[in-house]
Amino acid sequence: MPDAAAPAAETEGLRRVAIDPLTRVEGHGKVTLLLDEHNHVRQARLHIVEFRGFEAFIVGRPYWEVPVLVQRLCGICPVSHHLAASKALEVALGVASVPPTAVAMRRLMHYGQIMQSHALHFFHLASPDLLFGFDSEVGRRNIVGVAAAHPDIARRGVLLRKYGQEVIRLTAGKRVHGTGSVPGGVNRRLAPAERAELAAQVPQMIGWCEEAVELAARLYGEDRAQHERFGTLRTSWLSLVRADGALDLYDGVLRARDAEGGLLLDGVDVQTVRTLIEERTEPWTYLKFPYLRSLGPERGWYRVGPLARMHTCDRLPSPRAEAQRRRLLAEGPVQATLAYHWSRMIEMLHAMEVIGELLRDDALVEGELTATLPDPAPAHREGVGVIEAPRGTLIHRYVIGEDDMIAACDLIVSTTHNNRAMNESVLAVAREVFDGREVGEPMLNRIEVAIRAYDPCLSCATHALGRMPLEVSLVGPDGLPRERVRRDGDGRLARLAP
Repeated sequence: MPDAAAPAAETEGLRRVAIDPLTRVEGHGKVTLLLDEHNHVRQARLHIVEFRGFEAFIVGRPYWEVPVLVQRLCGICPVSHHLAASKALEVALGVASVPPTAVAMRRLMHYGQIMQSHALHFFHLASPDLLFGFDSEVGRRNIVGVAAAHPDIARRGVLLRKYGQEVIRLTAGKRVHGTGSVPGGVNRRLAPAERAELAAQVPQMIGWCEEAVELAARLYGEDRAQHERFGTLRTSWLSLVRADGALDLYDGVLRARDAEGGLLLDGVDVQTVRTLIEERTEPWTYLKFPYLRSLGPERGWYRVGPLARMHTCDRLPSPRAEAQRRRLLAEGPVQATLAYHWSRMIEMLHAMEVIGELLRDDALVEGELTATLPDPAPAHREGVGVIEAPRGTLIHRYVIGEDDMIAACDLIVSTTHNNRAMNESVLAVAREVFDGREVGEPMLNRIEVAIRAYDPCLSCATHALGRMPLEVSLVGPDGLPRERVRRDGDGRLARLAP
């Protein structure tokens, strides 16, 4: 990885700047920058400093426990892991299809997940930077500041997320870490009164989603030059699409496009994904670096998530959101990293439109819940489940042993796909904002803004709301400290003795 992972011999005599921990992201991570004697950035790295070990301790557990266990990876998008695991296990068990009621309930659960997660990220974590500016007063650059200055925006963000969480509660049993999906189907259906209650709110929710899209588009357009320059990369894109090329967040085939929009992959069966994607490791992070095997590690990396999905699909199968997607891409492919926020709101609108359609399906309130498992079981029980999580393509692979215990587990979470891109975006922003300037909180925040655009789930654990303590040290080529800056949890900045 050029610059972002330079050989050790090339880093001798460079100064180190650390941003530790990152704030307003999910999980724990840090950024380190290496600067030469002229304060030019020579290296930038995003470090994921947690090790969770799910791929190891899932092994040896009964397969039917996995959809509930593995979702503990995340407190914000557990539904995505819950469903990806169920889908993978069904392939391993030889289940050809699940009943229509199970499909409808799972889809409703998943699109509720997309909606609530996008609302949380945009309104709570990203909007302070977008509404007040990257260099604004740190004391108001949070959700409390948004609520004080823009109460209607904050209120709608809360209520949009609340609706998505209610969809999850009614389909999964709980708002967080539910049990609704099981290998072979689901264990519940909606009551008619529950369906009616959700359906009654659809027009209001769609209206608020449309307003959120307009807000994101306006904020992007007000400083278009900065948005198109800030951390921008030319990359390929990857996601699921339907067989007809329309976007599908629950199921489909894999498609990848290059930076110009040309097809790299199309119609790829998800069961072959591990022959297409390879991962490499680096000693300075627990997060791997995936790439398309056919292109190699230097040409084969790509981006996933809302902006990627706007590019990979031929259309969004919902009229309001599709009109907004065409607006976003009116002048061709958009590579601006900050366009992720605009895309995220378009996708939230799409999710709400799909929820409205799903609520008209009578399969939600009647019909069989589960499929009958094949007997005898397949000789080799291995399966892959792929779903489009809020942050991007999520891959689960399991092997079930003869004793019905998990024999192997392999996960590629959404943020892992974006690892190289996040590192490159950090490098691009660091080179722009840190050029002989004195270390200060606004500069640190700009680097974090680049990471937050991807809505990373650094540990696939939980959103970190508010500010966290941060200390940055500059160390000279002689190894002696030159400068220390501390930002306390209340946002105060203090310059410390070296």
